[in-house]
Amino acid sequence: MESLSGLCSYVDEFRGFANQYLSNYEPVVLVMFPILSIVLASFLQSLIGVISDKGLKAALLGVFMSFFKLVPGVQKYIDGEKQKVVNKLQSSDKSKRDGWASELPKSGLGFGVLDRLKDEKANDVAWQGKCSGTVYIAGSESEGHFSLINEACAMFAHTNPLHLDVFQSVVRCEAEVVAMTAALLGSKEKCSGGQICGNMTSGGTESILMAVKSSRDYMKARKGITKPEMIIPVSAHSAYDKAAQYFNIKLWRVPVNKEFQADSRAIGQFINKNTILIVGSAPGFPHGIIDPIEELGELAFKFGICLHVDLCLGGFVLPFARKLGYPIPPFDFSVKGVTSISVDVHKYGLAPKGTSVVLYRNHEIRKCQFVAVTEWTGGLYVSPTMAGSRPGGLIAGAWASLMSVGMEGYLEHTREIMEASKRLQKGLKEISELYIVGRPDMTVVAFGSHNLDIFEINDIMSSKGWHLNALQRPNSIHICITLQHVEVIDGFLKDLRDSVQTVKENPGPVSGGLAPIYGAAGKMPDRGMVGDLLVDFMDSSC
Repeated sequence: MESLSGLCSYVDEFRGFANQYLSNYEPVVLVMFPILSIVLASFLQSLIGVISDKGLKAALLGVFMSFFKLVPGVQKYIDGEKQKVVNKLQSSDKSKRDGWASELPKSGLGFGVLDRLKDEKANDVAWQGKCSGTVYIAGSESEGHFSLINEACAMFAHTNPLHLDVFQSVVRCEAEVVAMTAALLGSKEKCSGGQICGNMTSGGTESILMAVKSSRDYMKARKGITKPEMIIPVSAHSAYDKAAQYFNIKLWRVPVNKEFQADSRAIGQFINKNTILIVGSAPGFPHGIIDPIEELGELAFKFGICLHVDLCLGGFVLPFARKLGYPIPPFDFSVKGVTSISVDVHKYGLAPKGTSVVLYRNHEIRKCQFVAVTEWTGGLYVSPTMAGSRPGGLIAGAWASLMSVGMEGYLEHTREIMEASKRLQKGLKEISELYIVGRPDMTVVAFGSHNLDIFEINDIMSSKGWHLNALQRPNSIHICITLQHVEVIDGFLKDLRDSVQTVKENPGPVSGGLAPIYGAAGKMPDRGMVGDLLVDFMDSSC
């Protein structure tokens, strides 16, 4: 985060490169005009192809920038400006990396490494009760729960469910975690097509990747689709962008409605003969709002395509909230048309990090997730998920968490966090400068401001130790309430009121804050340039 803050002070400088270039190289541009006119035909031809993928505005800008970079010196200038940013980032980050190990120690440290790890851990920020999401267990029982899952993980740290015949215990743990999760999400309903089934994965992103890959291959086998497309609301998780890139699927992002839900009518207009999948979230990560899963299910069933529901956040909250009497709309396999669901056990399931579940309505769809290799000299090979070897210790830890907490425990946890969410929303409504984005259905609450820079407010909150999530379109921030926050809602609201007052009295970016980068990114017309800057930042940080 500190490195990202260092990026902020250089963003405005980088943004101005185009105007500076044009003012410095105007004669070159005039000389090049005849050449540019010659390539106009090629420009128009490329534009037509890109419009169908990205829309008119983005296509015009993208193609223009592509041809603008062909002007001699422009690309070199851009690369030079980006390198300046990267160099400054590397320079500011260098001091933190001094003393980092770059090769194996000559003599092993043995148990001395534990002391080294304790020293490193002491440098982490104070996250207890201050982070949006991140850590989901808290309270008087947290120490005992951490000890329990840590012991379970350690007991099975050597295991690998790839070896089904050797580690039968952890194979059973995975099967039972999947079955218990499915039981919460409609497996006992009368679902046609066979028994709900699934596998554990390393997290929500892998669960989504697996669901998209399975949907692609299932629709190819069923309908012969070889140029697959999927349609998602703009609020859907960025994991779908990864899936589109990894699996060569055209991705359509559709605007949400005025309630910030997936617009089923708009999504329906994008469905064509190549559509394999549409997506809904319960709730969506940005604003904590449940998409109209029933409407999306009707669409999927009508057109004979797949529907994936992202329950990574809601899987271990919504079933219990419904039992507690909250007005939760249908969201799971009880909805006709839902073909797959992703659920993170390491969030509100309170399992160790790196545990999620992907579920399918039937075995026919799940079989499309598997990879079988018959011609390898190493023997016959089959694997269910992205990874070959998988950490059996995490699977055992997830099983231990579900079995130790139980139905009554999850009901009580859900009652606490849902009540905390309501207290937070009430407090936000009392701060006149802020507004809540949409109507949150669960424990993610997003808020913005009509007259103040919400990112400046976020920077002040960061200086007070709070770690929130910055959002865009609309500019806002959110907090994902966990058991960590149940006892600190009042403190959060007090700090938020003080931060709002500070920005009112002293508007302007905080030194080292994130407001400049979000503000600059929002004004950059070329989103490809924003992406390049993010990639260069990540490359310099790893």
